[in-house]
Amino acid sequence: MPLNLEDKKSIVAEVSAIAAEAHSVVAAEYHGLTVDEMTELRATARNNGVYLRVVKNTLARRALEGTDFECMNDGLVGPLVLAFSQEDPGSAARLVKDFAKEHDALVTKMLAIGGDLLAANELDRLASLPTKDQAISILMSVMKAPTEKLARTLNEVPGKLVRTVAAIKDAK
Repeated sequence: MPLNLEDKKSIVAEVSAIAAEAHSVVAAEYHGLTVDEMTELRATARNNGVYLRVVKNTLARRALEGTDFECMNDGLVGPLVLAFSQEDPGSAARLVKDFAKEHDALVTKMLAIGGDLLAANELDRLASLPTKDQAISILMSVMKAPTEKLARTLNEVPGKLVRTVAAIKDAK
């Protein structure tokens, strides 16, 4: 059933709004996946904060105009599913990478982050980016390390004195 003009406009507006707020996007070819597998992929995407959408390429080009992902317009060819990371930059890449391990029919074609178009083989690099909670944890450990080192250093002075006195006591 063909889409009428109003449906097309609403799809373009919806995808454009998501793309404007997304951190990254992964375009993957899904040809060969069954309906059950696509349903499983969509459910996993919802649980991981990823907006997943199959859109006609002409509508996708219009939706990506004026966003950071406009660089993907030339590569929008064939049946593609677009996965937009809404929570952290690597969530869509992790979703596609994990799902492609079990289903060979899902093939990454291109990805973009921050206005830069990346090759499909960069999926592992993007998927390895930390989540927001992991990034905060790493930052806090880096901030905490100097104070811990200072406390250990200050504690070593009286500790060394105690060990010296104990060694003199044992010697006498």
